[in-house]
Amino acid sequence: MSAIAFPVPDAGILARRAALIEGLAALLPPDCLVTAEDERRAFETDAFTAYRRMPLAVALPRTTAEVSAVLAFCHQQGVPVVPRGAGTSLCGGAIPQEDAVVIGVSKMNRILEIDYANRIARVEPGVTNLAITNAVSAEGFFYAPDPSSQLACTIGGNIGMNSGGAHCLKYGVTTNNILGVTLVMMDGTIIEIGGEAMDAPGYDLLGLVCGSEGQLGIMTEATIRILRSAEGARPVLFGFETSEQAGEAVAAIIGAGIVPVAMEFMDKPAIEICEAFAHAGYPMDVDALLIIEVEGSDAEMDATLKLIVEIAKRHGVKTVKESKSAMETAAIWKGRKSAFGATGRIADYICMDGTIPTGQLPFVLRRIDEIVKGYGLRVANVFHAGDGNLHPLILYNCNDPIEAQKAEDAGNDILKLCVEVGGCLTGEHGVGIEKRDLMHHQFNDADLHQQMRIRATFDAGWLMNPAKVFPLEGRI
Repeated sequence: MSAIAFPVPDAGILARRAALIEGLAALLPPDCLVTAEDERRAFETDAFTAYRRMPLAVALPRTTAEVSAVLAFCHQQGVPVVPRGAGTSLCGGAIPQEDAVVIGVSKMNRILEIDYANRIARVEPGVTNLAITNAVSAEGFFYAPDPSSQLACTIGGNIGMNSGGAHCLKYGVTTNNILGVTLVMMDGTIIEIGGEAMDAPGYDLLGLVCGSEGQLGIMTEATIRILRSAEGARPVLFGFETSEQAGEAVAAIIGAGIVPVAMEFMDKPAIEICEAFAHAGYPMDVDALLIIEVEGSDAEMDATLKLIVEIAKRHGVKTVKESKSAMETAAIWKGRKSAFGATGRIADYICMDGTIPTGQLPFVLRRIDEIVKGYGLRVANVFHAGDGNLHPLILYNCNDPIEAQKAEDAGNDILKLCVEVGGCLTGEHGVGIEKRDLMHHQFNDADLHQQMRIRATFDAGWLMNPAKVFPLEGRI
């Protein structure tokens, strides 16, 4: 796969590598600096494994002060920097350049404060998403965003990509669940954005930082919302004869003003893959499956499910299966959250995350199937149906360059389709390098120029994650 270009390494920086490493070593303890080639190789890619680049060095600071010192040094030396959380990015957001220093936040992994009275927690960026819920669950609280990688992904990466998850339909994505951050800019300047209050004075810079893909600075602390757990929750499996029927049911449920806590879609290939892995009890005689979860008291859940079942029947539902126990509920969600890993057991894949209006689901699902079949490949669809955040998994053989290129081309066609029906290129994975050259398909030159001007306000030299998001040509 050679369609995605990378900047040419700065020969001067490469020649000064020894001096740069010596400078970094003066700022960090030995266990916080990775320089050996075999150790740096662990940081050469992220979950978008089709592309790899070896960084100059890897810094693993433990404090805001150390992050600031490393960034100030790199800024002074003109060395590009690539922020890295857990490396679970599916769009190449953490893939480095040969002339860049990776700054990882894995050693900044403490929960600093939990304030139940005000329903907030203060955490470092290397804390995993799921660790927050685990820390507060005994008191009846949880952290709402729940991407499938929540066992491994970090809050720093979640904020960088504005991650979502299965339950974002009701509770929102990361930007709806953070209140403030400590941000270190490229020149080492430390700023506080937002805070513990529901609304901060001044411009909404927090909304700008969340989803900025590590281009504006490195987050070293975050104040996040924790929420009271619901009285009860119940997932229900709805099986349909066709994907179009399932898509129509989703649009009708949302159109009726019903907002379940989660509404997940799987087509037949995804059902078969996930059931073989998780043994979740998914119906195997249907072509499409919806996992719809409602929550509240038993009476509330019964009333909401009654309305949903009535709508599903109008769209040809074949199977309705309610979870009857905590064990069944766990199995249902294990199957869904294991979808990417389970797919990796049978084939290589590229995962898209374009977002569309829910009313376009039936049409877009049909076109995705046509697009992928047109390239002679297979697709498994598993995604957040309630907010139209698609995750088609295009299956291919990564050892076959022709097939690999076909998979990439099919993915690009799907993302273009999302834009054409009124959606966007990314819902939660980010642009990274994967969608960088498609930005012209969604934005005109004036739009892109304005976005780049804002980016340059934080980092005029384009040293912070510079090869991402914006097309390489035409940068200011």
